[in-house]
Amino acid sequence: MKMKKLIFVVVAACVLTACQTTEKFNAERELAYCSEQVNKSLNHLCDSNRMYDYSMQPRNILKGETDWNCRKVSEQEWCSGFWPGVLWMTYGYTKDDSIRKAAEGYTASLSFLAQQPVYDHDLGFLVINSFLKGYEQTGSEQYKLVALACADTLATLFNEKVGTMLSWPRHVKDYGGHNTIMDNMINLELLFWAAQNGGDKHLADMAIRHAETTMQHHFRPDGSSYHVAIYDTLSGEFIKGVTHQGYSDSSMWSRGQSWAIYGYTMVYRYTHDQRFLDHAQKVTDIYLKRLHETSNDFVPLWDMDDPRGLQAPKDASAACVVASALLELQQYVDKKKAREYLEAAENMMSDLSSDRYQSRNKNVSFLLHSTGNLPADSEIDASIIYADYYYLETLLRWTGIQNTH
Repeated sequence: MKMKKLIFVVVAACVLTACQTTEKFNAERELAYCSEQVNKSLNHLCDSNRMYDYSMQPRNILKGETDWNCRKVSEQEWCSGFWPGVLWMTYGYTKDDSIRKAAEGYTASLSFLAQQPVYDHDLGFLVINSFLKGYEQTGSEQYKLVALACADTLATLFNEKVGTMLSWPRHVKDYGGHNTIMDNMINLELLFWAAQNGGDKHLADMAIRHAETTMQHHFRPDGSSYHVAIYDTLSGEFIKGVTHQGYSDSSMWSRGQSWAIYGYTMVYRYTHDQRFLDHAQKVTDIYLKRLHETSNDFVPLWDMDDPRGLQAPKDASAACVVASALLELQQYVDKKKAREYLEAAENMMSDLSSDRYQSRNKNVSFLLHSTGNLPADSEIDASIIYADYYYLETLLRWTGIQNTH
């Protein structure tokens, strides 16, 4: 009798825990919200004849505004892949042919990238989020060929002496050497993907070398990252770590740390190398520790060392990137760590899905309160397209996890 009672208590506790977990946010409801906002955006982006200017893609909605500010598609506009990615993910969820048609048009506007020399490392962002998302949904051979060509182009930035990709060729003189930024970790996915899908196998070797070199020089002992690592172009020697978009050279810029978490999780996915999994956990754990110390919720300050504390702007985009990464990372770690990461991701999505952060009727984006480049006084407390991209990706990853249980 006691054993039956014990079993009942355990089962009841598990059911209660499950109920408490699912009540934090409703992924299906939020996906429906995102779909509604996408349709609102498309209505604002088309002209009276329901035509789109595919060469102009959404970038931001500044505080107090209601519609997207668009930028002309070019190799200099690093955010141009995110809107096609949002459309492809929305199509994958809704199967709405009008969404697919828009996704095809905005993706096609980036085809020129396969026919010209690389401008900087952001070629990865541009292609991963558009052509690879489109390839996932359609299996288009043309999308595959564009992605493979762009992977070869991106690889021309690799410096064998240094062991990393050059991020900003235009800033070599400014920094006094070969510069590599933490954001570049995300772009390695294009190289890994190409190596597995008919491209040169050495592309994966470049990506691994980049991840190794970055792991060695781009982080402080506690696992926090510099935004920019500077190397001697000729000798390959590491010179110093500095910031470009953070508060200071020694601070933890939240989005930079989010790129590290997402990047090393992705590298482990492709390599199954324990070193990268260990590092992914290290950079995640310091982020979560500092988040709890500096924020009043699960959305970080734009930089965790801004002396203004809670008076400083938040960065919802960083929370979205981390939440998406955590949903993948929790699959690779032990059960205790997995529970910690899954709960953290759920708390992040619960906050992001609240009326504090969702745009709702304020504008046509998904989210408010992201920070682009505070030192440059750019996109502060704004809606930014990459926040929406990673928010939607996280929701889809979450539903994928729930559907497997």
